[in-house]
Amino acid sequence: MAQQLFRDILICVGYKIASNALFGLVGKYWSEMDRNIFDLSGRSAVIIGGTSGIGRAIALGLAAAGADVVATSRRIQEVEQTAAEITALGRRTLAIPLDVRERASMQALHDEVLQTFGRIDILVNSAGITQRVPTLDCTEEEWSRIMDTNLTGTFRACQVFGKTMLAQRSGRVINIASLGSFVAFHEVAAYCASKAAVASLTKSLSVELAPHGVCVNAIAPGVFPTALNGELLDRTERGKELLMRIPMKRFGKTDELVGTAVFLASEAASYVTGQILVVDGGYLASGVNQ
Repeated sequence: MAQQLFRDILICVGYKIASNALFGLVGKYWSEMDRNIFDLSGRSAVIIGGTSGIGRAIALGLAAAGADVVATSRRIQEVEQTAAEITALGRRTLAIPLDVRERASMQALHDEVLQTFGRIDILVNSAGITQRVPTLDCTEEEWSRIMDTNLTGTFRACQVFGKTMLAQRSGRVINIASLGSFVAFHEVAAYCASKAAVASLTKSLSVELAPHGVCVNAIAPGVFPTALNGELLDRTERGKELLMRIPMKRFGKTDELVGTAVFLASEAASYVTGQILVVDGGYLASGVNQ
């Protein structure tokens, strides 16, 4: 009886020691993951269209996560203001304006960022324009202007910055798609066509670059009021219809896109590529809401 009791005690003690060791290892693993897996310290990011709206929110979010960030657009005043905000977060930056329609401007931005930081880890393509016009009345000039900014501008950036990522055998490209990548919106055919093409370009690039350590994904925001779409949403019948179709019954806030961007830019997404991640409050999942 005494021998059996002693054996039982030893077994219990052994289990307790083993359990403590196991939980200690698990706890250490989770602690390391919590601290490191989303940390962007030591990485450099370029946010094209990063001085207003969605792009600005992502730029500041990546900086808060530890990355050095260059946020650029055509407007030098906004570029300098956003650069000051990034600096205030303790990150390095540059204040360089960019016109996505000009390859020479894109190449100059790339060269200065690479010279300053030594590498380019993250590219976010957020530059975009739209115009509401009946499709049959849309001029070729209007169509081409939207396509050149939204689609070809993204293509230019992916080419210029992608080659450096290819040489590094690492990198993250995050394109900004749209609900218009999936469904139609009234009288913005050029915009929707451009964003559908951005989604397709994202998938094509992901397949080509995946063997070289470069992940290419896109974020498709739902309805987020910005300077780009404010006139279409503010106290309009269009805005009311969109709100009715969102199960959360509200528009998004640009800060609510930051987590998705940090995820895609981080090691947490090292096996994620070719995906269009929708952040829309349930819009695309919705059928009848009432």
